[in-house]
Amino acid sequence: MPWQVQEAKQRFSELVQRALDDGPQIVTKRGQEVVVVVSAKEYRRLAGSKPDFTTFLLSGPDLSALDLERTRQLPRDVEL
Repeated sequence: MPWQVQEAKQRFSELVQRALDDGPQIVTKRGQEVVVVVSAKEYRRLAGSKPDFTTFLLSGPDLSALDLERTRQLPRDVEL
């Protein structure tokens, strides 16, 4: 059940308890989903599962062994 912002503010303790007991809780504003309340344990699991962008790029395969030489010839003429 999504929570409207006003209801989430009034029943914040219940919202937190439901996030702990039942999982993520969606909060809506003017009918649009705007935030999700999750337990700290779930947040750490989600946030810790992805490396930062630099680590991600550096963890890729070694590309130095690839042969990326290109011919120096001009491309062929194509009529359009």
